[in-house]
Amino acid sequence: MRGDDRQQAGMWSYVAPEQRVPPDHPLRPIRTMVDTILTELSAEFAKLYSPVGRPSIPPEKLLRALLLQVLYSTRSERLLMEQLDYNLLFRWFVGLNMDDPVWDATVFTKNRERLLAGDIAQAFFARVLAQARQRGLLSDEHFTVDGTLLEAWASLKSFKKTAAPSGRPPDDPGNPTVDFHGERRSNDTHRSTTDPDARLWRKAKGHEAKLAYQGHVLMENRHGLAVEGCVTRASGYGERAAALEMLGHVATTQRVTVGADKGYDTRDFVEALRLVQVTPHVAQNTTNRSSAIDRRARGNGDAGSSAEYDKALRHVEHDPA
Repeated sequence: MRGDDRQQAGMWSYVAPEQRVPPDHPLRPIRTMVDTILTELSAEFAKLYSPVGRPSIPPEKLLRALLLQVLYSTRSERLLMEQLDYNLLFRWFVGLNMDDPVWDATVFTKNRERLLAGDIAQAFFARVLAQARQRGLLSDEHFTVDGTLLEAWASLKSFKKTAAPSGRPPDDPGNPTVDFHGERRSNDTHRSTTDPDARLWRKAKGHEAKLAYQGHVLMENRHGLAVEGCVTRASGYGERAAALEMLGHVATTQRVTVGADKGYDTRDFVEALRLVQVTPHVAQNTTNRSSAIDRRARGNGDAGSSAEYDKALRHVEHDPA
C-alpha cells in the first residue's frame, strides 16, 4: 500500500537526540572523553565567571561546539550556529535539547575569547594528552615536526603602505578599487590594516603570496598524535625556531629523535638539536648547496649547556635561510 506524502509537521517528538545517533558513531567515544575532561576543568571555569549577573553560554557547551568546528572544518562561527540550529548530531554533541535556541554568533565569539584568555584551550589539550599517555598511546622517544601556512582573514586590499597615504580618497571606503600594478609590496613597508600581525608570505617558489601566519605541530610517531603546537608570524626562520621551542619541552631527560622535511636542513638548526639531546632525521636539501646532515648528525653526540642552547636558538631565529 502506498503511503501518503503528508507535509504537515508533527507538533511533538518522542525520540530524543541520543536515540538518533548510531551506537557506533565516531563522535560517541569523543563525547565521552570530552565530558570527562570538562568535569576536571569545572574549577577552572568557575574562576573565569562572576557569581552574579546574567548567565553566559555554558563553557562546557561552548568548548564542545568549538571542537565540532575543528572536526568538521566549519569556516566561521556564523555557519557553526547555523549547523547547530538544524543539525541533530551537532545538537546532541553540544548538549542542546531539541527546543533550545542557538546563540548569536557575536555573543558566541565574545564568550570564546574569554576562554582563550583564561588558557582553557591549553588546559583542555593538556588533559587530552594525559588521557592518551595513560592509555600508552604516546611515544616519548620518536617525534616528527612540520609547519604550514595559515591564511589570515584579511584581504590583500588591506595590505597598505605604513606611511601616510597620498592622493585622492578611494571611490568606496568600505571596498575600494586598488591597483597593485607596478607597486612593490614588502612586509617592511606595508602592513594589513585589518590584521597587522599577518605577513605577506608564500609557501614555496612559484606560489602566490598571501597574508598568512605559520602553524607548527610536533607529532609523536607511535600513533601520530599531536603533542605540541603553536602559531607564529610568518618568517624564514619561524619553522625551525618553533621546532626548537617545542622539542625543548619533550627532550628533558633522555635523547629523542625528530623527523623533518628538507626545509629544516640548516647547519644552525642541526647544531641546536644536538645541544638538547635530539637526533635529527631530516631530509637532506642538496639543491645548489650542501646538506647539514652528516655522519655526526646520526651519532649520539654530547648535550651542550643551557647557555649554548640559548645562543644557538637566537642564531636560528636570525637566520633567514
